[in-house]
Amino acid sequence: MKNKSQLLASLHSNGIELTTGELLRYRQLSYLLNLKPGKSHRSALSGGYLSKHKGRGMEFDEARHYQAGDDIRAIDWRVTARTGKTHTKIYREERERPVFILCDLSTSMQFGTQLLLKSIQAAHLSALIAWSAVQRGDKLGGLLFNSERHRECKPMSRKRAVLSLCHELIQLQSHYSKAAGMTSAIPFTDACARARRLVKPGSLMYVISDFHSFDDTSSQHLAHLARHSEVKSIKITDPFEHALPTIMGQRQVSVSDGQQRQTWLLGNSQLQQRYQQQQQLQHQHIARVHREAGISLQEISASSPLEHQLFVQSKNNR
Repeated sequence: MKNKSQLLASLHSNGIELTTGELLRYRQLSYLLNLKPGKSHRSALSGGYLSKHKGRGMEFDEARHYQAGDDIRAIDWRVTARTGKTHTKIYREERERPVFILCDLSTSMQFGTQLLLKSIQAAHLSALIAWSAVQRGDKLGGLLFNSERHRECKPMSRKRAVLSLCHELIQLQSHYSKAAGMTSAIPFTDACARARRLVKPGSLMYVISDFHSFDDTSSQHLAHLARHSEVKSIKITDPFEHALPTIMGQRQVSVSDGQQRQTWLLGNSQLQQRYQQQQQLQHQHIARVHREAGISLQEISASSPLEHQLFVQSKNNR
């Protein structure tokens, strides 16, 4: 088992600041993500991203009853034998679609207790998605923001799209470190509203945030986006946000996000229980809103390397 210093060294990171090297590292790990469409989104403006064709050499979509004119080479003999009725295979051809990343680097994301700040893990995930998208041949765009400013990355293709996004991630994280203490001017809700203007129908959109500022208005924006695009939310968490550490006796600790400071009492069982219940209710609310909007919600912790978590998740989904 590697200690914290060894893990950070393997990530080329110090856990607090962003560098080009640690984001370029995810180019070699792009295979960890599958960006194939989960469903076909159709729009009067853009058309469906997936179009179905009869033929060979494309991705299998479904089997249906044989119709006059179907290519006999596409007959699904297994289904035909099982059902007693002739079925033919339908294939689908994948077309290029924009991949859009909405990444939150705001005040609440500047927090971490074990390995990385949540903002650093969010940037790592953004880089991984970006490299996966361009290697598939998809165009990449993004809306990145912290508590003081936002950056729009217009959809582009190839390596320059990833480098542009990584540059903006580094600038925003660096700017936050230098400007800590300023008031929030770019809340999560405003970013979701901007995304409605920027994301084209038929896109794949990733929302990467801790959802601490998630409210009814932002949920409405995401629900609207999900009607025309495939939206996937990834909640970045820290173990401290699930439950307070268990210690012997009681101890007061000071916690800060760079702007505000609070004193928490550890070792108090009643406080621990109330805190845990509050966190569970918040997560359940976020999960319910996503479920009702038809948006997938995944959780990634800032306490361990991204690739370790994705490997375990892919293994459990098999």
